[in-house]
Amino acid sequence: MEKKQILQKNAGLFTFFISGICVISSGIVVSLLQEEYGFAYNMTGTLLSLVSVGNLLSGFMTAVLNGKLGMKKTAVLLTAGYGIGYLVMGMTTWMTVLMLAFFLLGIAKGCVINTCTILVGNNSQNRTVGMNLMHSCYAFGALLCPFFIAATASFGSLVPLFVLAAMGTVMWAVFFMTPMTVGGKQKEKGTDWSFLKSRKFWLLTGLLFCQNAAEFSVNGWMVTYFKGRGILSGILSTYTVTVMWSATLIARLLIAFVFPIKNTYSALIKMGIGCIVFYIGMMMTDSQIPAVLLLFAFAFSMAGMNPTAMASAGKMTTPVSIGIMLPVASAGAILMPWIAGIISEQAGLTVGMASNIVPCIGLLIFSILVKRMGTKEEK
Repeated sequence: MEKKQILQKNAGLFTFFISGICVISSGIVVSLLQEEYGFAYNMTGTLLSLVSVGNLLSGFMTAVLNGKLGMKKTAVLLTAGYGIGYLVMGMTTWMTVLMLAFFLLGIAKGCVINTCTILVGNNSQNRTVGMNLMHSCYAFGALLCPFFIAATASFGSLVPLFVLAAMGTVMWAVFFMTPMTVGGKQKEKGTDWSFLKSRKFWLLTGLLFCQNAAEFSVNGWMVTYFKGRGILSGILSTYTVTVMWSATLIARLLIAFVFPIKNTYSALIKMGIGCIVFYIGMMMTDSQIPAVLLLFAFAFSMAGMNPTAMASAGKMTTPVSIGIMLPVASAGAILMPWIAGIISEQAGLTVGMASNIVPCIGLLIFSILVKRMGTKEEK
């Protein structure tokens, strides 16, 4: 492997690690801001959904701008949202500006996902291992974010926002210094849009839609839910994020290096069943230890859904298809936190969180449909 390829791959892994910290911290930060300013549950859901709105739009913007500006200029332009977004949150109490700040986080998130997928995927000898390693870096960053917030919050409630802004700036600097392939080269060969006619492509997109909906809703609302139900309180509640991402990191590393998946379709079905069972169990318990264990099991079941679904796409995984699949799938992360917020405001937080079982069921349904489609293709 050439030095440039190694540099690009390592840059993708490192920036995805930082992105994990910045993205998952938004769920903790919104809880801190709610306590600081006292806004309602529906506003909490709106702020979380704006991250996903930005992520959706950024996916399409990245796909288009790569061909016009090149990958590097696009990444430098759009990933500045992490540093700017968190800096703005720490400097203003205006709700409109806070909404813009969360939107900028989503813009940065979408660009990082697309850019890192290309940097790591195209420069890995084994794409499956590379993608699982990349997602493990994201999980590791997500796992660490509560520790960063807890450590910095001791100096002031808003200090974590400035620390996150600094980390986002470091990530931006890495993209700025990394040599990248100009996106316009693909344009000379023509763009293959045949994947849009594939039923399997849209089934996998639907599966990722449900995965985004279920996962982002839990990431964004679980801290608030455990506080509201009195299951966990104070700083201890923020470590629910650590529980989730510890499970995610362990599961992804096991899949990548210890227990490789032999049949992706059957694995997706088993993961879907696990998500449903453990989420229902988590909603039914009021005790700390069972709640934490069930949250761990839920996250463990969910961990392999995204990388495994992407692996199932096979030859359809191209820069253009990623630019369509990931933004469309991210719409689930927009709708579900918002819906959970509306339901929580009208019927209570417990009912709002219980509504998240719907995308969990969707995971199983789409997994079964994908397996049927895959079986037909093999025949």
